Formats: sequence, C-alpha cells, structure tokens
Amino acid sequence: MTYANLITIENVFQAYKEFRKGKKKRLDLQIFERNLENNLFSLHKSLKNKTYQHGQYEDFYVNDPKRRHIHKANVSDRIIHHLLYKYLYEVFNKTFVYDSYSCRINKGTHKGVKRLYCFTRKVSKNFTGDCFALKCDIKQFFASVDHQILLSLLIPKIQDKDILWLLTEIINSFSSELGNGRGIPLGNLTSQVFANIYMNRLDQFVKHQLKVKYYVRYADDFIILSSNKDILNRYTSILPKFLKEELKLEFHPKKVFIRKLEWGIDFLGYIILPHYILPRTKTRRRMFKKIQIKIQDCQSEKISEYSLSQTIQSYLGYLSHANAYMLMKRAVFLYPLLRYN
Repeated sequence: MTYANLITIENVFQAYKEFRKGKKKRLDLQIFERNLENNLFSLHKSLKNKTYQHGQYEDFYVNDPKRRHIHKANVSDRIIHHLLYKYLYEVFNKTFVYDSYSCRINKGTHKGVKRLYCFTRKVSKNFTGDCFALKCDIKQFFASVDHQILLSLLIPKIQDKDILWLLTEIINSFSSELGNGRGIPLGNLTSQVFANIYMNRLDQFVKHQLKVKYYVRYADDFIILSSNKDILNRYTSILPKFLKEELKLEFHPKKVFIRKLEWGIDFLGYIILPHYILPRTKTRRRMFKKIQIKIQDCQSEKISEYSLSQTIQSYLGYLSHANAYMLMKRAVFLYPLLRYN
C-alpha cells in the first residue's frame, strides 16, 4: 500500500467511525464532532501535505489492579492511530508466531490460557509426568521500547518512505521517563501492535533458534514449558542476554521463576493446575469485594440495576473460563435477580 492510498479521505472517515465505537458520550469526542467534517477534512489535508504533527498527551493513572501510567492523545491523533493500526496489523500479523495472543483477532487472554493448559497436558503426558514452567516478565516494557530498534523492525516490511515518516512521527511523539528515544505510551492503540512487532523478535528467536515447542506469550508476559528443569535454567541466562543485546530490554528481577505444574502456574489472571484452571486468588477476592460495593451503590441508587447486572455478568464471563462453578453460584446468589434472567 502506498501513502496516498493509506490516507484517503474515505480511510480517514472509516478510522473515525472505528475510533468512536463505545465513546459517544466522551466529552472530547463530542467537542470534536461539533465540527466533524471540517475537522476530518483538515486532518486529511495535514496528512496529504505532510504538515501533520502529533499533539501532546494527557496523562493519568489507573489501577487495574496494578497502578499504570496512561498517556491519552487527542481525538485527531487517536483517529490516526486507528488508521495506522489497521494497516500495520494487516502487514505484520501474518509474520507473528501462532502462540502470540495479545491484541490479535481470534486470540486474547482466554485462548492464551487454554493453550497453556493444553501444553501442560502434553508436556506432562496427560498429567502423569513432570512439567515445569519458566515464567518471565519484562521490566518496564512499554517504557523501555527503543525507538530506533522499533523503526528497524518496521522498515523491512514498509518500503513507502511517507508511511515511514508518519510512523516515525507517532513513535517520536512520546518519550518515557527512561529518556528520549525510548518508550511507547500505554493508551495508544498503535502501541499494541508496536509491542507485538517488537516482541516478535523474541518469539522468532525462541521458536526458531532455541527450537522451543511449548511457548506462549501475551504482551510482555511469556511462559516456556518443559519436562526438563535444567533446560529452563539454561534459558534464564540465554534469554536475558538476547533481550539486552537485541532489544535493549531487561527481565524483571522479581518476576522470573521456574514453577512445577503441581504448584500452580499463574498466567493472565488464572492459575493452571493438573486437570484444573482456577481464578487467581487475589482476583477472586477483589471481584467479590467489588460486587458487594456495586450492590451497595445500587441500593443507594448511585448506579442503576442495569450497571450492576453488567458488572456481575462480566465477572461471570471471567469465571466461565475456569473450573469455578461454586464461585459462579456465589456471585449469582449475591444478586438474586440474575437467577431469574
């Protein structure tokens, strides 16, 4: 695809439509839509003339439950993010390994967990033998992404110099606390596909050079399974060296460990055990605490019954992917009306 084909007014309008889904009540979008056509045509003109410059970010913190520093771009910039995300996904998705599960169509957390469970069954020979898991986490991954390395991974697949100009503008619009030339913001849609492109370098190394068969990655969390603990111990020295030299990344010193399957493997909010997938204990406690608070808010009319129902249904959805029948029953019991829906 050429730059001219990418930035057509039709594509800009389509990116806007995709961006606005689920955001119709947001104040910044409502303000943008007061002069919608003028704003979109002006955005298209800036792209066509290559005068587009990414704006400043609004930053804030969220707890989900880990405290995260989010950087939010303005509406115009987020429309560009949608435009580029769709393009980059189509170009790079086919280059990703099968067992990369973050922000990909027909993947996601639940499929990643089920795939890991399937792998544990294979490695342990149907839970009759040993199965060890090397679980790794990258230290400050999003803040650590090196802009030059990221661009070097984009260039082989993108020959159009104007598309590269626009991507460079997006990448260089943000620098983390680690310094200029590093970091992609939590909050940008493009950061999701940039993260997969960046970590695909590791995926290819693990699958094709280390020849690892049982490997699952979601964003910067990844797990390698083996029946041989010594092999996993060897990887704990090989992988940090590769990450530092090739991607300028480091393992989180307190989040790299080897666990036996019988002890439980913690991954993406669930605990994998022989014959079982269970909700993480902390998640379970937090879930019921939030349900109780929501029920109290509903009783005092701070929130609607519909809002309460949606919250509980989302938790039931989470529990439905685990062996958690009694927990689901308890959640429904806390809100009796659900039993009659």
